[in-house]
Amino acid sequence: MPRTVQFPEGRQIALTWSIPESFGGLTTAMLRRSRAFRTLGGTDVSVFTLDPRENRVRRDQMLAEREALIDGVTVGNLYDWLREHPLPGGGLYLDREVFTPIEPGQGLDERDTEDGPVRRRIRHNDAGDVMQIDHLRADGTLVLSDRYDSTEPGTKSGRSLVLCDETGAPVRSWRKVWHLYTAWLDRFTAKKPSFLIVDSKVVAKFVLTYRREHVTTIHVVHGSHLNDGPEPVRISRREVFARLSDFDAVVFPTNGQRADVRAIVGPEPRLFTVPNSLPDPMPSADSGRTGAAMVARLEPLKQVDQAIEAVQRANTTLAPPVTLDVYGDGPLRAELEERTSGDPNVRLNGFTTDVQERLAQASVLLLTSRSEAFALAIGEAMAAGCLPIAYDISYGPSDFIDHGKNGWLVAKDDVAALSAALVDASRLPERRLTAMRRSARKRAADFTEARVIEIWARVLREAAGHAPVEPRGFLSRLRR
Repeated sequence: MPRTVQFPEGRQIALTWSIPESFGGLTTAMLRRSRAFRTLGGTDVSVFTLDPRENRVRRDQMLAEREALIDGVTVGNLYDWLREHPLPGGGLYLDREVFTPIEPGQGLDERDTEDGPVRRRIRHNDAGDVMQIDHLRADGTLVLSDRYDSTEPGTKSGRSLVLCDETGAPVRSWRKVWHLYTAWLDRFTAKKPSFLIVDSKVVAKFVLTYRREHVTTIHVVHGSHLNDGPEPVRISRREVFARLSDFDAVVFPTNGQRADVRAIVGPEPRLFTVPNSLPDPMPSADSGRTGAAMVARLEPLKQVDQAIEAVQRANTTLAPPVTLDVYGDGPLRAELEERTSGDPNVRLNGFTTDVQERLAQASVLLLTSRSEAFALAIGEAMAAGCLPIAYDISYGPSDFIDHGKNGWLVAKDDVAALSAALVDASRLPERRLTAMRRSARKRAADFTEARVIEIWARVLREAAGHAPVEPRGFLSRLRR
């Protein structure tokens, strides 16, 4: 495939924890970026997950349904890779690392398909907590025995990982899973120039420790770092933010977040802004569009209940009433279904693979999140000519929305203002709405894959050629 953007030479690896069945913004952005690296940069991309219980068959079916992959972009899992590749060298210390494989019938057998071979054998304690996972090949031989209670059986008290050869005989062992990750990456990169892009904040903690001359490490921050308390960085990101200089580059989707982080961490870390790319603006009918849409995981962070309340308030004055179609799934689904029971104007549609087509039919999009880093749903809506009504939070909405021209911004958590904006949008004349939809598409065109990948190429070149720096100021204080 001919390249249109010149990338630096090197293997491209994207690393994350898992690909959820109803994945959202982080995974969408990662896969879209990987596809663009291939189509526009002409470089293959290997996406890897580290989830020890990932179902490969379900994952591949889901990605196929969403047409998320193309030739040259592969998705694999560390433990599947180990089933097919040896890890030569290293030490075996069975006097230190406990090796007690789970016997057949003594644990829970997990298969990727109902009639497929056993892929994992799992041992639980009396409370139902996982104490050991044995990974098996299709022929039943043991690949890796991963025990979580090697010090005090029955409680999480010590890690013991023992790798086995093709016969099931032990050949290498570790006390920490990060040491396994390191051995695998050393084998996979084979001392050849490589770029390791980590999207997961959990996996980023490991990548901080992985330093090799031939590997350029880049962390993409997908969520807000802002903390509600006195500390500027929320606790889930504090460990990584204290060591941002250990990455060759750290990427944020908006200038605002990069500037705020720079003010916290000082001048040393190499911080860049690379927005997420959006689909090309869709030619769709601008007249006759009705209803509101919401694309969000059904979890507390997204505050879908506030969007529902805003619609129900608006419908006390609107005739005909406005409808709300929610696309997404999550732990709050049952609660939201109970809340909307009997309301024909609110539909919880679950996860969908054709988001752009649904957005092209809706008049407006509602976004009520507590926090975002880019608000990908807003950009996707604008590309489809769907006008966003969003809480004015840091970060994302104000990077897209010019209030009153291509959407509306309202104060965070102000359900009354959200409802009023929805009423105003529903009463605007068609000519005004059509002009706003055109403006929305024009703004979305600033984030096409071609433009975004050019930025990525510059970041990769600069990250690969930097000189190491030592942390000072805020970073060194947090390390102590």
